[in-house]
Amino acid sequence: MERLRAWARALKRDVMALWLAARDPRVPFGAKLLAGLVAAYALSPIDLIPDFIPVLGYLDDLLIVPAGIWLAIRLIPEPVMAELRAQALERDRPTSRAGLLLVVAIWAWLAWAAWTWWSVRG
Repeated sequence: MERLRAWARALKRDVMALWLAARDPRVPFGAKLLAGLVAAYALSPIDLIPDFIPVLGYLDDLLIVPAGIWLAIRLIPEPVMAELRAQALERDRPTSRAGLLLVVAIWAWLAWAAWTWWSVRG
């Protein structure tokens, strides 16, 4: 159980570090973009797949977010990431309005796509 708690703390720290990385001039543009998207989604007050949906609701929390964090970290130079992780421990966790807007935009696009598919189909 302690290993799971340590893993969750490391994920929270890394999300915060990615939020900082998205604003750091030493981070390459592609890494900034991915870090910003991952951090915005992870810090969003709502999920793309709501947690009340059985199995799928936790899929983003257990697979998608950690995979995005892992990939973004691999794109950031190690000395920069180490410094950002140290800074992340000193900061309070923000809430991402951009992540909220991203999730709402995806929901809206999916609703539009479904409506279009149903109206063309029938």
